[in-house]
Amino acid sequence: MQGFNKVVSSYDQAMNGLQDNMLLMVGGFGLCGIPEGLIKWIYDHGQKGLTCISNNAGVDGFGLGLLLEKKQIKKMISSYVGENALFEKQVLSNELEIELTPQGTLAEKIRATGAGIPAFFTATGYGTLIGEGKDSKVINGRSYILEHAYPKADFSLVRAWKADTYGNLIFRKTAMNFNPMIAMAGKITVAEVEEIVAPGELDPNFIHVPGIYVNRVIKGNFEKRIEQRTVRK
Repeated sequence: MQGFNKVVSSYDQAMNGLQDNMLLMVGGFGLCGIPEGLIKWIYDHGQKGLTCISNNAGVDGFGLGLLLEKKQIKKMISSYVGENALFEKQVLSNELEIELTPQGTLAEKIRATGAGIPAFFTATGYGTLIGEGKDSKVINGRSYILEHAYPKADFSLVRAWKADTYGNLIFRKTAMNFNPMIAMAGKITVAEVEEIVAPGELDPNFIHVPGIYVNRVIKGNFEKRIEQRTVRK
């Protein structure tokens, strides 16, 4: 990686500086648009005590679910975690902390982090366990609770469809999901991508994340997984 060129040639370079007890944000929705090679690198290298902010926790043996096998995740901040039996087991045995957040609130907290917004009011969760102990306010006759943005992640890990060498990113269809906002919310953002092109080859009208937010880009090899397969007898 040199100058404006954000491309690295190895996962060791891409993940340089990742240590125990760091805060990670990880893109994806279920198994769609997850940076699976970056997650696998963490599994292989054994960093532990991690706090992960991600909509899901993967499935058994894949995605973030892989990191549960060696108990590398200390705390999971998520919206939906129901696809992972090992996750359930570790939560019920108090081996894993969990902070469940309504999906829209999770997305906005991440977006606020990247935008430099310290907090915002939302009606979601008012009058429920989610709202207990939080500041509230009535605005135009409706009650809201105050939600705070997350701290900047030590590492934000995202997956994109295309990148140029400057780090500009384009996402494809539903694989976009949480990735753009997470890309903007990290101290170090690493993008694992399907294709890398030269500067000028991406139409600037269709760039989803400007390269100013991206520190490292690596070409990945991805596995097509179906989260739940249902077939007719």
